[in-house]
Amino acid sequence: MNSKVDGKATHEEMLHKHQQHLQRQRNAIAYRMKKLAAKQVEITKKTNAVKEKIRKKYEDMKRVLDEDLRITLTQLDIECEATEKLVEDRIEDCYHLTQELDQELSNIAKVKTQESDFQSAETETRIFETLKLTDPDLIQMDEFKNDQLLSLTINLLLFIRSQVPVNKKLFQSYAADVVLDADTAHPKLIISPKGDSATYTDTWQDVPETPSRFDTTLNVISQQGFSEGRQYWEVDVSGKTYWELGLTYPSISRKGREEDSWLGRGTESWCVEYFNGDYTAWHGGVQHELPLLAGKQFTRIGVYCSIPGGLVCFLGADTMTPLHCFCAGSFSDTLHQALCPGDDNEGTNWKSLKICDASRSAPVL
Repeated sequence: MNSKVDGKATHEEMLHKHQQHLQRQRNAIAYRMKKLAAKQVEITKKTNAVKEKIRKKYEDMKRVLDEDLRITLTQLDIECEATEKLVEDRIEDCYHLTQELDQELSNIAKVKTQESDFQSAETETRIFETLKLTDPDLIQMDEFKNDQLLSLTINLLLFIRSQVPVNKKLFQSYAADVVLDADTAHPKLIISPKGDSATYTDTWQDVPETPSRFDTTLNVISQQGFSEGRQYWEVDVSGKTYWELGLTYPSISRKGREEDSWLGRGTESWCVEYFNGDYTAWHGGVQHELPLLAGKQFTRIGVYCSIPGGLVCFLGADTMTPLHCFCAGSFSDTLHQALCPGDDNEGTNWKSLKICDASRSAPVL
């Protein structure tokens, strides 16, 4: 009897302890939720604070430029008014002289010949002096100073343009040296000797079969991966009607079902796809259509990844136009750059995908 009672008490104690354990776990999860909510508020607050500081700096720059413009134009107006006043004075000198000449012409018949000759000589002298004084070529603006002022303004504009978009300057500091790994390329891709371009061909290349080579989709990934810090790379996509760009873990499928190897179709890769004018972002098999970008064409596409921030962002690098941003939170493996130049797309897509020097802006044509 006592053993049954003892057994029952022990069972109840175990249930009670288990209940207490679950309650503590529940409390811990609830506390974690509270901390996460606080973190969310903190992130929003910090982001808004940075945005406000940046906005004020842009307003300060605008005020500085507006004030400098006001001062510059005012100085030009003052100099112009002074020159115009001089011209008006010379016109007035000429007007007074014409009035005197008119008077002299009206009186000439009443004056004796000797006096007329004397007055004519004096008049000739005055006319000569007036014409000499009022020569338009003697009235000059300071063209050299104005040219210098315009030159300084142009240089200021060029400097500002060289510094914007601000994101461009920032991302360029994270530029990665990306070299494609030919041993991973699908046999219908030709990888340049430098590993900086991938070109589709109808011909199956005579390449060694390796476990790392894609054989069901037209992919190639970079030789080196990265697992810390921030990296940015750009690809020239001009003249292309079909391409995919992104990042992937080395664990992405290389063989077997075609869909498993497509960029963004699994949880181990992220990509943006362009096909006949339409952009689509992919990760984990989830499709994110980007209708606002439909019809837009970019010469370069940039891919930015922040390991600390858990971000993968795609941009139209020509103007740093955001295409799509994935918030991964954290990464579980080394990341490799990946691209797919696509097939010929009915003869419209033969151009290569070429990796650019992301530390430098594209030349202005």
